Amino acid sequence: MEERYLYPKDYMADPSAHVFDNKIFVYPSHDWDSGAAFDDDGGHFQMKDYHVLRIDGDPMNGTVTDCGKILDVADVAWAEKQMWDNDVVEKNGHYYLIFSAKDYNGVFHLGVAVSDSPEGPFKACDNPIRGSYSIDPCVFKDDDGRIYVYFGGIWGGQLQWYKDNKALKNEYLPKEKELPIPSRVALMTDDVQQFAEAPKPVIIVGKNGQPLTADDPHRFFEASWMHKYNGKYYFSYSTGDTHLICYATSDNPYGPFEYKGVILDPVVGWTTHHCITEYNGQWFLFHHDCVPSNGTTWLRSLKVSPLTYSPDGLINKVNI
Repeated sequence: MEERYLYPKDYMADPSAHVFDNKIFVYPSHDWDSGAAFDDDGGHFQMKDYHVLRIDGDPMNGTVTDCGKILDVADVAWAEKQMWDNDVVEKNGHYYLIFSAKDYNGVFHLGVAVSDSPEGPFKACDNPIRGSYSIDPCVFKDDDGRIYVYFGGIWGGQLQWYKDNKALKNEYLPKEKELPIPSRVALMTDDVQQFAEAPKPVIIVGKNGQPLTADDPHRFFEASWMHKYNGKYYFSYSTGDTHLICYATSDNPYGPFEYKGVILDPVVGWTTHHCITEYNGQWFLFHHDCVPSNGTTWLRSLKVSPLTYSPDGLINKVNI
């Protein structure tokens, strides 16, 4: 299948793409070689700012422009380092960037920054979202205008340190037939500044209606994404240590979601992260890999490919 390296001039990853003003805006994390040592908790991913890419025209052929830096960690009062995944949503002419970063105690939280333009710059709120933790926010606006945040990531994303929204004394990673660690979802307040409720688990079940187990290669790990197609909710995600992009569907934004299949096989690199976006009636899969950096896992590059559905609403696997 056709694919395009979206912006070969710079290393970017973890794309979140949205259509504003009939243009696609891509909000990625911004990789650079900090010299930090590699470790399984992602200590070598020391991203310190965000940029936004604007695509004028079809994402497979349109002109891609880096609109510049929209937020720097130095301008976030509560954050010390590691500006990981982020996403943006529009409401009443304002744009809200929800991002993940580590505070000065080494704990990941979600923060909010606001702008009057999808191109930024964004001004960060003084404090993180109350009750937030972990990484990888996806901000989803439903047809009724309600805005939800899906989030969470294991290992370096610290999700294994929490249960029922409370911090554990010791991390716990489920094994074998235990229930896996789920993604989380929370409705946002009307001003898109705080959670309007305690985060809820996003449960993925098999065809038998039973939750996937911790030894299932299709269980959730990180990189939540939500989109809607023909009235149905599609929750897609990375399986982390099995390096797949999978998806599950539901009639409710809270789930439970029934596992449906694999969207993308493992890419070159240590991570996989994606988003799914419609533009002018066509659907596209944005993701990243490490081919241009010769497999250097902390220097990733954005890619985009067409995405299609079968008549029964299943996503056709993207075979690059």
